[in-house]
Amino acid sequence: MSQYQDLAFEGMWKNNPALVQLLGLCPLLAVTATVINGLGLGLATTAVLIGSNITVSLVRNIVRSEIRIPVFVMIIAAFVTIIQLLMNAFTYELYLALGIFIPLIVTNCAIIGRAEAFASKNSVLPAAFDGLMMGAGFTAVLMLLGGMREVLGSGTLLAGADRLFGPVATNWPIQIFSAEQPFLLAILPPGAFIGMGLLIAAKNMLDNRAATKQATATEKVTRIRVTAES
Repeated sequence: MSQYQDLAFEGMWKNNPALVQLLGLCPLLAVTATVINGLGLGLATTAVLIGSNITVSLVRNIVRSEIRIPVFVMIIAAFVTIIQLLMNAFTYELYLALGIFIPLIVTNCAIIGRAEAFASKNSVLPAAFDGLMMGAGFTAVLMLLGGMREVLGSGTLLAGADRLFGPVATNWPIQIFSAEQPFLLAILPPGAFIGMGLLIAAKNMLDNRAATKQATATEKVTRIRVTAES
């Protein structure tokens, strides 16, 4: 259980693909104009991560080390093709909105990195859970950045939810405020860079606070022990 807790903490926070490793930033910054776009790409990336990690783990003792990277890329490309065809069939409007960034999941360094660093060295269940947590951490950042940009830029939240969830989500969008002109800085790519920088800064600030508290607590325990021994 401790291993799975560590994997969850690594993927969601400590080693988050977007906030710490800074991988997959091209699609992250490009498609996060809305929460739904971010969620759609995040789910697709998570599915590819889980599928590729499982497959790499299964063949890790069969594939020779000299050709492992090309084999891993072919596995990832196969899963990306499957996801692309499924989205084309069932979420066509979202598929059009994400465009070229769905097939570009093949080149996402976070996926090939987890296949090489973790899945190729571990059994199926830990590899699948690692893919799930890394994908969940990546998706969370996509949705958070998309929410920030959508609210600031358009004053809405969950716009276009029916593109992912179907007609049942037609009434899901929330109008937070209305403006005569949209805040273009938030909608355009510069807003994505600024928002991403703020998220990274917030994470680093929280990490620094936690480290300071831990150091203070450790220092107090050390003083108590020294006093007791004296």
